[in-house]
Amino acid sequence: MGIVLGIESSCDETAAALVTTDRRIIAQRIASQDEAHAPYGGVVPEIAARAHAEKLAPMIAEVMAEGGLELHELDAIAATAGPGLIGGVMVGLVSAKALAMASGVPLIAVNHLEGHALSPRLADAELQFPYALLLASGGHCQILQVNGVGEYRRLATTIDDALGEAFDKTAKILGLGYPGGPAVERLALEGDARAVPLPRPLVGSGEPHFSFAGLKSAVMRAKDSGLHRDADIAASFQQAAIDCVLDRLRVSLDAADTLPSLVVAGGVAANSAIRSALEQFAEARTMRFAAPPLSLCTDNAAMIAWAGAERLATGQNDPLDFVARPRWPLDPDAEPVRGAGAKA
Repeated sequence: MGIVLGIESSCDETAAALVTTDRRIIAQRIASQDEAHAPYGGVVPEIAARAHAEKLAPMIAEVMAEGGLELHELDAIAATAGPGLIGGVMVGLVSAKALAMASGVPLIAVNHLEGHALSPRLADAELQFPYALLLASGGHCQILQVNGVGEYRRLATTIDDALGEAFDKTAKILGLGYPGGPAVERLALEGDARAVPLPRPLVGSGEPHFSFAGLKSAVMRAKDSGLHRDADIAASFQQAAIDCVLDRLRVSLDAADTLPSLVVAGGVAANSAIRSALEQFAEARTMRFAAPPLSLCTDNAAMIAWAGAERLATGQNDPLDFVARPRWPLDPDAEPVRGAGAKA
């Protein structure tokens, strides 16, 4: 059994965790910055980076103490090396480099998106490669064919806003505060999803990619009209988002290899309405459905440690001069998509 220390600092969660190669989380800590960013309605990179610098070292010391371990007893130190807010990424990666240099333990530079992509395998030992993955968070919305560790084929991506970003912007429009996704989901429970006519961008087009900018703009117009209850807007937005996701999945999977499992990961995977719709979609296509527990949906260090463990098992590690990356696509060979705001 091996033990990996994971460090995550790509956005506004500072996190550290110890995970074993046989899928046991020995210790983990997550410090949220929601209160610091709430007055601005979103993450302020400078505030996030300062908070990581203040919190990370004592947090690592806490998880090591809880695990009863010294650095030299670790099998690897894994840290998010991108993509993300570069100031925060550098705080975590430089910390990991220093610990690896001091202890002689291998460094593993983890793609944050791979952390999400592999996180369901931490909780589900029966989930085997290959599988279809909907990766949906505040910064990314992609459909991928996951063939193995480091082996990804992008089937679809967003040409403008990510799904989590659309949830956050809808929350801001409705005055729900930050973080917006959970607030929109809660308010939607009180509304009628058929009450507000909202668009489903690209649905029926036959194109696999996502677009949520027009949906967000329609939410703003619905709010400005004064004709609809906020709860109805929230419920209608959430249903429109679900309809878009299911249509994009149909198009993408029809064009992909036959895949036995459908997996959802990323912060949006915590939305119960989306999870339920995806589970029904998978059942209709006779696919096994898998999703990480809620604790592994949002940014966390356990998924980074697990991605490190998966890479360690294949004999991979990284040099101490590995450079932090603000952008880092899982499938660097994917064809560019249209749209100035296209995200890899």
